[in-house]
Order: sequence, then C-alpha cells, then structure tokens
Amino acid sequence: MRIAITQRVEQIPGHDERRDCLDQRWSTLMENLGIDLVPVPNGMSSVGGWLERQNVAGLILSGGNDLTHLPGAVNTSPERDSTEVALLGKASEMNLPVLAVCRGMQMLNHFLGGSLTPLQGHVNCTHAIHGREQSPLMAAYRQVNSFHGWGIQPDDLAENLVAQAWADDGSIEAFIHSYHPWTAIMWHPERPSANTILDAKLIRQIFFSKDTPCA
Repeated sequence: MRIAITQRVEQIPGHDERRDCLDQRWSTLMENLGIDLVPVPNGMSSVGGWLERQNVAGLILSGGNDLTHLPGAVNTSPERDSTEVALLGKASEMNLPVLAVCRGMQMLNHFLGGSLTPLQGHVNCTHAIHGREQSPLMAAYRQVNSFHGWGIQPDDLAENLVAQAWADDGSIEAFIHSYHPWTAIMWHPERPSANTILDAKLIRQIFFSKDTPCA
C-alpha cells in the first residue's frame, strides 16, 4: 500500500534553500505496517494532479511548522499551507482516508472552518487523555506524547467533526469526520510513546479497514 505524507519546511541557515523534511521514524513505523510512504513536495503548481498520479490509498498530514495565519506564528510555511489545503480538497473528491497528526489536525480543523486556541502545558511532555467510551480503541488510550502550543477547544471544532478524545483541560486530542474517512490525533505515533500497539491498530483501521476508525 502507498500512502502520501506531507513534509515540514525548514529554512537552512547559511544556505539560500527551503528544504522539505520528514522524520525518518515515519518510514520505520509505516514499513512495519506494510505501508510505503510517498513524500509530498511543497510548492507544486498542481497539487491535485500530482496526487491523482501517485496511485496512493490515503494521505497523512504530518507535524511541524505553525500554520501561517496564527498570531505570533513561528517557523511558518505558506507553501506548505497551500499544498495541504489543495491535498485535502482532492482527498475529498477521491474519498481518500486521511490521518492528520498534530499540526495536521490543526490544519484539518482550519480547512473545514474551525479555529485554534493557545494552550499551556502541551509542549514536549506527556499528559493524560480520556477517549470516547463508545470507541473501544480510543478509550484504551491513557497517556500521550504532546508537542503542540495550539489546540482545539470544543467551541473551536469545525462542523461535521466529532471529538473522540480529550485532555484534562478539555482540549480535543482526537476527532473524526462525520462522513469522510478522516481521523485526526494530536499525539505523534512516529515518536516514542507507550502506545505503539494502539497506534498501529489505529493506523491499520484508517487505511486497511472500511469501517470508521473511532466510531
């Protein structure tokens, strides 16, 4: 199975270059699940056409880079923002499964008309979450890694999104779309955590199953 994955953009000091980057741990994680990753270049003129030609079975929006429109945003990438907006539009047309991770979750909510709120105590730490009881998989999560300074409160959530997990401060840690096969999580499955088995189950459900992952 081939899955497209977006990349962060880094400006390299001392070089007149903006580089697309992807944590190598993503490839290790997905290879073990039988998935070949297809990194998405940023800045293409026809993102939708590129996606159609790749013969992929799904899309991952990875972490990294603040969304450009946020107040005080740092390490931004307008070209990445526009790439991911175009990808989501085409994924909707193609009915592709989407996994949105951290910044990807923020982007997906923003794309659908939601908003973001600054959070305290969510950067470079682990914290407790509680999942929706109707979802046995989400309900099994207890602690997750956390690397985000912006989050989604219940009033921030876009239309047609259904929260699936929450932090103790009430911010939303996971959601699904009510009719698209789209799932978003705030934690990073590619980084060290105690949830390796749960994350693998979640990824398999998103890309290998026709069932809604968290319903």
